[in-house]
Amino acid sequence: MQTGLEEQLGLYQKRIPIFTRSVKGRFRRFKTSVLALAYAIYFLLPWLPWSRVDAPAQAVLFDLPGRRFLIFGLTVYPQDVIWLALLLFIAAILLFFVTGLVGRAFCGYFCFQTLWTDFYIWIETVIQGERPARIRLYRQPWNREKVVKVGGTHALWVLASFWTGMTFVAYFTYAPQLVVDFFTGQAASAAYITVTVLTISTYAAAGLMREQICTYVCPYGRFQSVMYEPETLAVHYDARRGEATHGRASARAGQRTLAERHDKGVGDCVDCGLCVQVCPTGIDIRDGLQYKCISCGLCIDACNSIMDSFNFPRGLIRYDSEKNLAADVPAPPRVEWKRLKTIGYGVALILMGGYLAYSIGSRGSYDRAVNQIRQPLYVVLSNGDIRNRYQIRITNKAPQDQTYVISAKGIPASALDLGNFREITIRPGHSGLVQASVRLDPELAEHTRRFELVITPRGKPGEARSETVRFDSPKELHG
Repeated sequence: MQTGLEEQLGLYQKRIPIFTRSVKGRFRRFKTSVLALAYAIYFLLPWLPWSRVDAPAQAVLFDLPGRRFLIFGLTVYPQDVIWLALLLFIAAILLFFVTGLVGRAFCGYFCFQTLWTDFYIWIETVIQGERPARIRLYRQPWNREKVVKVGGTHALWVLASFWTGMTFVAYFTYAPQLVVDFFTGQAASAAYITVTVLTISTYAAAGLMREQICTYVCPYGRFQSVMYEPETLAVHYDARRGEATHGRASARAGQRTLAERHDKGVGDCVDCGLCVQVCPTGIDIRDGLQYKCISCGLCIDACNSIMDSFNFPRGLIRYDSEKNLAADVPAPPRVEWKRLKTIGYGVALILMGGYLAYSIGSRGSYDRAVNQIRQPLYVVLSNGDIRNRYQIRITNKAPQDQTYVISAKGIPASALDLGNFREITIRPGHSGLVQASVRLDPELAEHTRRFELVITPRGKPGEARSETVRFDSPKELHG
């Protein structure tokens, strides 16, 4: 049976529009800097030229027909899927590591939803004005002013959403040609479908739903509580200082100085409500830590500006830990990383990050694998010779066609039979299979337990690689 509150709110509460107020401060500057950097990377990377021999001159190109990702000077093939697994692992551990230290800092500054919503709010502010003007416009009946301002806002939202989708598609093809083909109707149908879907979804998420994505769609806000610890830094309201004995109160006559307020048992909070007005999710941080809080710090900037105007100490709202706030005399907030869980995350990040860097740095221009065909292990020919068979797979990771020469070491050259060829040419990103057989006379087979198959790119003897393989014979198996 539902409680009265559940019956009143239901499973989904109708959205109440949030009109945020602009604010200045270090957290606002940091958010703006991250947004500018993120947008510069996302929107400009597809247009950054990069000289290539066998692909368009684009710095980052996800070449799906060629089954490769071109990232500056690095070419990633499906065979490098271990890198993707490592990246996903590192991203997950990094999220846990950061959350354990500074709460939902990712949500507040780096999440795509936050970045696009922040930009869309800026567009709304530029066209419709500051918070009071936007509230007035929202409440007034539809007229020419409202149609022009609201329509212009949504038109720019759609345009920004459209270019977001176009930029995403540009990562998968040559960007300049995509723009020409798209507007002349010659682009692939997948491009039109992808741009349409991303335009609609971006417009809905950043323009219409905004904080509801964080509240109802994103699961991170729901399970963040299990990742928080008493030492985790998060945005907190210092209730002991702000409420004092008789709670918060406005700064009217007789309550404008700290001495007057403390004499009357009134807290430092002047109940201006600015911390609520700047919050992009519309919460009141004075009600305590909430799952809707994305730790963007804008309420800190707002509160500090009010504290400055009254010459009160800053930090009524601040990044702090529950442990420090509960202390008799709170110390200056600091990041406390000397915890077993945090150190464990850090060690995992260092190890996995180091292994990924080593794997990328040590990768050669090709991969090879030699497997012995074990059914049967060997064949005794009519003249008594022993034959073993092997399958050689070579994957070319170089940006151009490459020819590979296959030879053997530790056995006579004539013992290696590769059919009608001793070399194979493979296109970039592709693999080639070579069936090889080794035939030894009984006396030599008796003394041969292992030998080496050597693969050498033509013209690059320094990149020769060998694989040690077994040679099975009746003497070995039954001796």
